[in-house]
Amino acid sequence: MASAVASAAFRLPLATLRFSSPSPWTSLQHSTIWIRHLRSITTASSMSQLTSETDASRNDENSAEKPDDVVVQYVVLRRDLIDSWPLGSVVTQGCHASVAAIWSFKDDPVTLQYCDPQHIDSMHKVTLEVKGETQMLNLSEKLKSGGISHKVWMEQPENVPTCIATKPYPKSQVSPFFKKLKLCK
Repeated sequence: MASAVASAAFRLPLATLRFSSPSPWTSLQHSTIWIRHLRSITTASSMSQLTSETDASRNDENSAEKPDDVVVQYVVLRRDLIDSWPLGSVVTQGCHASVAAIWSFKDDPVTLQYCDPQHIDSMHKVTLEVKGETQMLNLSEKLKSGGISHKVWMEQPENVPTCIATKPYPKSQVSPFFKKLKLCK
């Protein structure tokens, strides 16, 4: 049976969803749940099966919200740790670095925009990887010399650098520093 995760706490079989009246917050069409028209969770149906009315309304909303230069936070993990640590531990390092970078630059205008309640459900992050500690420290120096504010997360008590997270930036301003890195997979 096809199912979709509507939130971290609920797993709803699509076959059992019934709506007594159309709601502006949630609607079901072709095995897709649209929540507040900001995110979709699609199962077996492809996007091409959505009705043209739904596509048109979604495109109108996206064009109204889409800025010219998206604000993004970069998170860089170490591949050597990904290969040797439990996955959850490595993900936690990225979470620590991301939150620390946001908190460290909480008064920055771009960070405030990124965390604004009207944008909170449409954050953009790019997660990349470097080979190991040396490459991570070299990247940190490159970011410092380029004036890119970031946080190097140090796992304690070992004092091991595990992750880098930038403060949020317009993508065009920060992406050149990460062009040579691979997406984390």
